[in-house]
Amino acid sequence: MQRRQFLASVPALLLSPATLHPRPRPKVALIGCGWYGKSDLLRLIQVADTDVVGLCDVDANMLEEARSLLYERQPHHQPGLYRKHEDLLARAKPDIVLIATPDHWHALQAVDALKAGCHLYLQKPIGVDVGECEAILAAARRHKRVVQVGLQRRSTPHLLEMKDRYIDSGLLGEVHHVEMHCYYHMRDRSVREVVSVPDHFDYEQWTGPAPLLPFKGLPHRRWRAFREYGNGIVGDMCVHYFDAVRWLLGLGWPTRVSSLGGVFVQTDADATITDTQTAVFEYPEQKLNCHWTHRSWGQAPDADWPWAFTLYGTGGTLRASTHRYEWKPNKGEAIVAEATYEREKFPEDTTEKGIEIHVAPATRAHMTDFLAAIENNQKPAADIEDGYISTVACIMANMACELGRPLTYDPRKKVVTDDEEATTLLERKYRKGYTRP
Repeated sequence: MQRRQFLASVPALLLSPATLHPRPRPKVALIGCGWYGKSDLLRLIQVADTDVVGLCDVDANMLEEARSLLYERQPHHQPGLYRKHEDLLARAKPDIVLIATPDHWHALQAVDALKAGCHLYLQKPIGVDVGECEAILAAARRHKRVVQVGLQRRSTPHLLEMKDRYIDSGLLGEVHHVEMHCYYHMRDRSVREVVSVPDHFDYEQWTGPAPLLPFKGLPHRRWRAFREYGNGIVGDMCVHYFDAVRWLLGLGWPTRVSSLGGVFVQTDADATITDTQTAVFEYPEQKLNCHWTHRSWGQAPDADWPWAFTLYGTGGTLRASTHRYEWKPNKGEAIVAEATYEREKFPEDTTEKGIEIHVAPATRAHMTDFLAAIENNQKPAADIEDGYISTVACIMANMACELGRPLTYDPRKKVVTDDEEATTLLERKYRKGYTRP
């Protein structure tokens, strides 16, 4: 923390990447060159002197776009281009691997990279089923590698400030209720016809261990709307704020998870994830329940807070999002603090296509924390075990929704307590030709 505070106190323009991490220059590779993969890589090279040795993607156009963008930023990088992650690991031999592929590929790629001796920056959720999450955690510990999960709320400047001022200080008091929600219209609503696979895209390789569905166009970004590849809006959006709440309040495993929902409105779409769902994560020892709600249709109750979480304490209320936080004491006026922006320090942010400019400082801080953890042989801010707990809890919510009953996961026995049917759902069946890690 002292090191991060020092770096934060020095203008970034006065610090070259070499000043931050001069020796040795780590060899870095990116697996998954889509929107967020490129964003993660660009944030990393802004804070560290690296040698990007490999890029991997099954879409040749996406791969070339990533190569060109990297060259524009820092021409000294000359990465090899790969379609399969196994070839990248064998030939490029990176020290650090960033994984930003669709969720159904995370486990195989993460475990292979850990076996190859790489440290990982792994996007959330860490897997699509509980068995995958267990395998990644076990591999990280067995091979003694640092894994930073892309749960960068733990490194978000305005949330760190909020934690210090109102939670750690005691002003918020005891928290006995949490609400989390997402009202973004993010569920794919299209109905598409089967089409031919374009030459630049390897659909067989993209599908990997998941079921091979009829090809209805490039799946980029819209793949999240299908249960075959991930865990829907709970696995995508709830995991961020549930993990943030666990971090802020020091929570571990929920004792029980329940959930209700379904496809209630957008029934004509090809998408298979819920458009409406609630979930409850129970912490009876803390006399606390954490409630989640998402709805991908209709209006948000408050247009200024479409994706947010609220902590209800005995001393007041804290509401927060990636954009800001708001403190409402029981007595006195509300205080609002906006997210940190670093446009002057990193002017390239202002012209980057698709950037979440309000999130960029958090990702940079998360990358810096990741590199410091590697250098100091310590756990990072979002260690793999925290990513494991937050991911599995969200998977439990989806399982509870599907089964129509509350579930309790036992991480020591690796079973759903007193529920044989639910336990059989902890591992999905892989497609022929692929073996579970």
